[in-house]
Amino acid sequence: MWSEEDKSIELNRNKTLSKFPSFFPERVSPKVLTNQTNLKNLEISQNNNDHDKLSDYYSSSDSEAEQKEKAKKVALFESRQRRKQSHLAEESSSSPDPLMEDVESVPGGGKHTPPKDFVCPITTHVFEDPVTLETGQTYERRAIQEWLDRGNSTCPITRQKLQSCKLPKTNYVLKRLIASWREQNPSPVLNHSQVIRSVSPNSVISQATIDGTMSELRVAITNLCTSEILREAEKAVLKIERFWQDRNMEPEIQSMLVKPPAINGFVEILFNSMDTQVLRATLRLLTELGLRDDNVIQTLTRVDSDVECIVELFKKGLEEAVVLVRVLKPLARSLIEMDLVDYLLEFLSNKEDYDSAKTACVILLGYILQSSSEESSVKIVRSVVSTKAIEKIIVSLKAEQVEERIAAVSILLRCILEDGKCRNIIAEKVELASVVEMFVGVNDAERFEIVHFLSELVKLNRRNLNEQILHILKDEGTFSTMHTLLVYLQNAPPDQSPIVAGLLLQLDLLDEPRKMSIYREEAMDSLITCLRNSEFPVAQISAAETVLSLQGRFSYSGKSLSRAILLKRAGLDRNYTAFIRKDQRRHNISADAQQTMEDEKAAEEWERKVAFVLVSHEFGLVFEALAEGLKSKYEELHTICFMTATWLVYMLSILPDTGIRGAARLCLLDHFISIFKSVNNTEDKALSMLALNSFIRDPEGMQDLAGHMKGILKGLRELKKSSAMAFEMLKALSEEHDNSADIWNHKELSQTDCSINGEVLAITCFKGKIFSGHSDGTIKVWTSGNSELHLIQEVREHTKPVTSLAVLHSSEKLYSGSLDRTVKMWSVNEEGIYCEQVHEMKDQINNLVIANSVACYIAQGAGVKVHSWNGSSKLVNQNKYAKCLALVQGKLYCGCHDSSIQEVDLATGTLGNIQSGSKKLLGKANPIYALQVHDGLIYAAASAPSLDGANVKIWSTSNYSMVGSLPSTSEVRTIAVSSELIYLGCKVGIIEVWCKNKYSRVETLQTRSNTRILCMALDTNEDMLVIGTSDGRIQTWGLS
Repeated sequence: MWSEEDKSIELNRNKTLSKFPSFFPERVSPKVLTNQTNLKNLEISQNNNDHDKLSDYYSSSDSEAEQKEKAKKVALFESRQRRKQSHLAEESSSSPDPLMEDVESVPGGGKHTPPKDFVCPITTHVFEDPVTLETGQTYERRAIQEWLDRGNSTCPITRQKLQSCKLPKTNYVLKRLIASWREQNPSPVLNHSQVIRSVSPNSVISQATIDGTMSELRVAITNLCTSEILREAEKAVLKIERFWQDRNMEPEIQSMLVKPPAINGFVEILFNSMDTQVLRATLRLLTELGLRDDNVIQTLTRVDSDVECIVELFKKGLEEAVVLVRVLKPLARSLIEMDLVDYLLEFLSNKEDYDSAKTACVILLGYILQSSSEESSVKIVRSVVSTKAIEKIIVSLKAEQVEERIAAVSILLRCILEDGKCRNIIAEKVELASVVEMFVGVNDAERFEIVHFLSELVKLNRRNLNEQILHILKDEGTFSTMHTLLVYLQNAPPDQSPIVAGLLLQLDLLDEPRKMSIYREEAMDSLITCLRNSEFPVAQISAAETVLSLQGRFSYSGKSLSRAILLKRAGLDRNYTAFIRKDQRRHNISADAQQTMEDEKAAEEWERKVAFVLVSHEFGLVFEALAEGLKSKYEELHTICFMTATWLVYMLSILPDTGIRGAARLCLLDHFISIFKSVNNTEDKALSMLALNSFIRDPEGMQDLAGHMKGILKGLRELKKSSAMAFEMLKALSEEHDNSADIWNHKELSQTDCSINGEVLAITCFKGKIFSGHSDGTIKVWTSGNSELHLIQEVREHTKPVTSLAVLHSSEKLYSGSLDRTVKMWSVNEEGIYCEQVHEMKDQINNLVIANSVACYIAQGAGVKVHSWNGSSKLVNQNKYAKCLALVQGKLYCGCHDSSIQEVDLATGTLGNIQSGSKKLLGKANPIYALQVHDGLIYAAASAPSLDGANVKIWSTSNYSMVGSLPSTSEVRTIAVSSELIYLGCKVGIIEVWCKNKYSRVETLQTRSNTRILCMALDTNEDMLVIGTSDGRIQTWGLS
């Protein structure tokens, strides 16, 4: 209990105490008598030394303020003690030492000792006239009346304030019980053996020594309780401590010291003394007494001010005080209000050696954390993490006392749960062998704390480190960790079973999975049972979280990366990459490439191993359990089961097929289809897409998806811009489906008449807005909320028709070209557009295309004008009459009047011929009216079919080879290309829709028969087609 100079004692109230000294006749050697005489002389010498120490109480070295404070405390103490002494002095006439009267009972006459409830705590005599106060305490009427007459208004024992100072009537029930007891227990008479014993020489010598010691102890206790001089009381404390140590803490001494008057005397010393030695002695005595008698604890904790005094002594540097607080264990709320936590942490941070005070600090901190509210616990844990105390608490895991080790586990577990990054510090410094050995000898609640702590500890961001810790847990210790966990799992409550099962399963999987393993079978059965236990949602959620965490992917702070990893696999890897970089910067993580590669390889091997065991158990029984979880009304359970099911279904596409895919499809396919078609959240849609992608690999899965094809394709189109997997799935499903026309369907969303502004010559979409250019020089800005076009701005700064609208995405600027020989640059914001710059040209602008530093347009006559923003210009492709242009990555593509197509490298001026032109001596020419470049392919449309019957041809930009054609017979004036479809705007007012992969027509959209489609554009998501017509109408079509 105490440091080296103090007597050590284990904190165990059930420990067997020393026996009473023998009173039977015995032979005493001269050596014994000599030792007893020396002991007596030593006591006298020590008394003198104590007197010398106390005489220096008012040392000349003290400051004037300190002397005044001491004098004040002495005066207060003497005033209190004077009242006690005047009361007890009257009773001393009937008994030499009334305080100790019951201790002087005849040896062997214990049966005549009155019951405790029959004795007044003030007089220590059997009641004559008992009265019971409102606090429930009973006193002798005469004694309590004198107490009140001295001006006191509180109960002497509880120190609670009395509502009335008028004494109640006599407690006649108690008085009759005492009378009955006295009749049955008359005064004892010495028997023959006692007479013989009294005349034995050896017995006389031994008994005389004992009686002398006890007599001096009684005097010291009396002085402690009654002396009005503080120095005498302090001297008594030192003497009592010496008796306590010399007599080896005998029960007889203990019985005298645990009485309320003695305890109150010690408390008075704590309140008034300023002598460090006395205070330390008092604290040690109260601690030892509290460990042996619960009544002492009740007496000390009954009054808050007593505990506050002890806490204040600890704050002032008395380490013994914190040991006493540990024994008392008052309410955690009270200790928090006393600001004890900060001093505990400061003490632990600065404490280098490890003794009983450090042990008490750790145990108290664990007790406060377990007993306080959630809000208070969070504040305490944050304080622990922010100080050096956490490193000292880690060392406590090796402490001798199990209670300290358990407290350390509890504190560290809460630190990990609140601030995950500290698990890295703990994992680096902890010695797990001592933790594992605690499994034996603790209760179930404590055992679960240990399991939970170890489960959280193996959530490091490096797979190799996790497996090292698991190997230590499995191999170290004097007993089998796996067997202990198995036995514990078989009797664990449902809310604890998943975590225990998860740790046991990880230990079992350290080696290659065997065909049979009792540990694995028990762990899997437990997880699935909890996952299907709909009457216990807490256990279901815990089981689902445990299964998902077995994937083994964690951040530096221990957060699961399962969702981020799955989204990355679904093609949404931006969030994952950003998260990893942010995590590395925040925690200053620097790992070399080799280490990262090794950890990633270990993580992949572990993931395959775990997934194989999970899906193989009872031929995919886990999928049935997850399907039930997906039906749950609890959102948290549904979310975790959804991610877990997605992960395991994805792993089926990697693992060898053992027939389990069919079981997964039967249990989960409908759930994933429903989620994919109904959910609005992009990430959830991507996760369900990842699972569906595993099912389309099988013919049976593709067959089951056939009935939901339109809904699935619609969802894939929404994801194709952000996910490469969505694009690949669209391609695969389109190729597998026999009739592409069945899966594409457009509907007209809106139609707006702008004929007042003439023809609609140009259309483009940018930043959620639609921009239209008209033949009267007007530019209009639209939004398409609720499938309707809403005009938000109309400007007319061009004096002639606006023939072209182009967007430069790198600068987010809109450019307009007009026959008024100007190109205007517009800034785009939420309200609309405003003109920033006007570029004067020498020619009318037709078919404007824009790059970062140049603008290209078709002027009058042959060639294409290339105008630099610095004012210079040049003419390229001078021998051709261009009808349409496309500009991609510095390459200008020209569709010409003679049906030829050229590629011009603007940087070098190199000219490449893609399609040769044809000269017709008779009849009309066949010009290229529309040209689009998309995904490395050139789509060119002529006014009439060529000899092969196709008027739309598709060329490769890399080698100029023709890769396909569309056998349309219509006169095409404009083209729009999406990821899956090709739209041909025709002269007769129709729009042909062609499948991009199969080159087959899937739909024809009819506008008006007496109009021409002049321009088309797709919105950013490729879900809406916007067209402009010769009769001044703007029409929108949606992909339904």
